[in-house]
Amino acid sequence: MTPIRWIRYATADGPRWGILDGETVRELQGDPFGEWMAGPAVGPLSAVTLLAPVTPTKIICVGRNYPAHAAEHGAEVPPEPLLFFKPPSAIIGPGDSIVLPPQSRQVEYEAELAVVMGRRCRNVRPEEAWAYVLGITCANDVTARDLQRRDGQWTRAKGFDTFCPVGPWLVVGVSEAEVADRAVICRVNGQVRQHGRTSEMVFSPAALIAYAASVMTLEPGDLFLTGTPAGVGPIHPGDVVEVEVEGIGVLRNLVVAHS
Repeated sequence: MTPIRWIRYATADGPRWGILDGETVRELQGDPFGEWMAGPAVGPLSAVTLLAPVTPTKIICVGRNYPAHAAEHGAEVPPEPLLFFKPPSAIIGPGDSIVLPPQSRQVEYEAELAVVMGRRCRNVRPEEAWAYVLGITCANDVTARDLQRRDGQWTRAKGFDTFCPVGPWLVVGVSEAEVADRAVICRVNGQVRQHGRTSEMVFSPAALIAYAASVMTLEPGDLFLTGTPAGVGPIHPGDVVEVEVEGIGVLRNLVVAHS
C-alpha cells in the first residue's frame, strides 16, 4: 500500500476525516478503522483548519527509550519499557497553542514519533504487532520537568491540557521497516534542539506495542508515543516549537502563558 496522508479538519457540522491528494483535501467516506474510500474534493489544504489526527481512548508513552536522552538526565536505560500515560484531554492539533501552567517553572519539549493503532490488539508477539497499526504521526510529549522531579511519578508533569500536540496528519500504510531509521527533530524558533533517529531506540515501536498489549487492550485510534532523543530543553511564552519526523511533516505550535 502506498502511504496516504489522512487529516482531521473542522467543519460547521463538526470534525471530519479527510485524505490529502497533493494539496487538495478529499472527504474520507466510511469508517477510517474499517471500510473507507476517498470521496469528493473539499478544497485546498490551505482552506481548512487542521485538527489533531487522532481520537484515542488512551495515550501510552515510553520513557528513556533513547540512551542519550536517559543519560542527559542521569538515568539508566530500563531493562523493560518504562510506560506511562498522558490523558486524551492533553491533545491539541497543529497550530494550537501549548499553554504553560502556573504550577510549573520549567516546561520542556520532547519530539517523538507517534504510532496510531488501527484495530484492537491484545497479547501479540512483536513480529505480529505492526499488523495492528493504522499509521504514524508527529507528537510532542510536553513535560513540566520540575514537577516530574518533585512528584516522583509523572502523571501531573505530563498531563496538563495542551501537553500532547499531535499532527499535522496521519501517514497511513507505512511498513515496520520504513519506521526503523527516521530522523526525529525538534526546532524552537527555527533552531534545531533535538536531532535523533528512530534506529537509536532501545525498544522498537513493534516491541513497545507488544509489551503494552500484554498488559492492556489497545483500541483502534489509541496513540503510542515512542520516546524522545537527547536535547530536551525549556520553552517560554512566544516560542514556536516544531516537531518533524522524516517523511511525515512538521507539527508546529506556539507557546503561550497561562491567562
